[in-house]
Amino acid sequence: MNKKISYLITLFLFVLLLTVIFSGCITEEQKSEVSTETLLPDVTLDQPSVLPNWTDGEYYDYYGTIELLNGFNDKYPDLVKVFSIGKSVLGKDIWCIRVTNEKNDTIKLSCLIDGCIHGYEWEGGEACLYLAEYLLINFDGNKTIAHILNLSEVYIVPLVNPDGRQDDSRYNDNGIDLGRNFDIDFGRLRGTSIPLGKLFGRIKIPSIPSNYGEFTLLHKWFPSFPPFLYNCGRHPFSEPETQAIRDFMRELENNDFSFYVNCHTAMHSIGAPWGAFKPPFEKSKQEQYIFDYVTEWVVENTEYEKYDSNLFYKASGSSSDWCFKEFRIPTFMFEILSLYYNSLPPKHDHLVHWMETTLPVFMYLLVNIDNLREWRTPDIQPLLPEGVPPEPLH
Repeated sequence: MNKKISYLITLFLFVLLLTVIFSGCITEEQKSEVSTETLLPDVTLDQPSVLPNWTDGEYYDYYGTIELLNGFNDKYPDLVKVFSIGKSVLGKDIWCIRVTNEKNDTIKLSCLIDGCIHGYEWEGGEACLYLAEYLLINFDGNKTIAHILNLSEVYIVPLVNPDGRQDDSRYNDNGIDLGRNFDIDFGRLRGTSIPLGKLFGRIKIPSIPSNYGEFTLLHKWFPSFPPFLYNCGRHPFSEPETQAIRDFMRELENNDFSFYVNCHTAMHSIGAPWGAFKPPFEKSKQEQYIFDYVTEWVVENTEYEKYDSNLFYKASGSSSDWCFKEFRIPTFMFEILSLYYNSLPPKHDHLVHWMETTLPVFMYLLVNIDNLREWRTPDIQPLLPEGVPPEPLH
């Protein structure tokens, strides 16, 4: 009897073991099928990114920029928000485009990229528009860009100086250099600034045109003397355009503001603080390490060089220096175009080439937005379209 019971117990345990094993196989198989289904959307988001279909010579002035931004808003309503952050001296709106996946309502990091603070530096504004279009046309098909727009808000202000852009002038309509009007080492002659403002508060003071090539040679011969002084206004933030950027940055401070890029032409380089003649404080070792790491990455992976304010010139009152001073986040001055492609009046050509040279820089910063926010090593490498960056022009 005991043997029979023992046999039955053994048989029962054996059947139970087989049932558990068989059930486990089904469970694992079901899990595998579910996992595969979950990953399918990501697999479709693995297409190579494509470039905007731009043509050399087709630049966007103020009104063309408005039309392009509104077109983005109509075509990509779930990725785009277009709004004004303020007005220029002549009452033109200073437009901003926010690019992000609005369906993803998680807490996101933010960054700001702007251009054309000097109105005749068209390529700074063009690069902003090119980046916006690149992100939008690739969101549905490219995993890297989808990830960026799911986890961050990219704010882009293509024309900080809309009056200057329309007038093809460095200055705003008050004759003020907006790139010297920020509250950092303000109005210092050795920072290439002079606080003139308007004569009697009413009359715009004429400006003296400058040639980058001649300027560079002159400064090599006389490195301690600034060959040009720019009218920076009577006091910091005297101009409505710089007030708008200042106030907008303060709004972003509450939105995990992570990095800032101010786009110019045409020193063919990227630089980090300090550009001011007399900086307000010393950078920490970690801050200096990150700034060096980023600029060295750009030098190694693009045709752009490291901007050296000791070689070129000091620039007190700049937006990038002020942003770093105010918010202690990574900030950069990106000088698009080459010295050899500038003249009086400024020469604009090879638009598509120059736009393609900017993408590695922007994408590198965007894929490292979290690292930059935390001042960690930005060692993530961006995936770029074939042929980007292009071979340098000769």
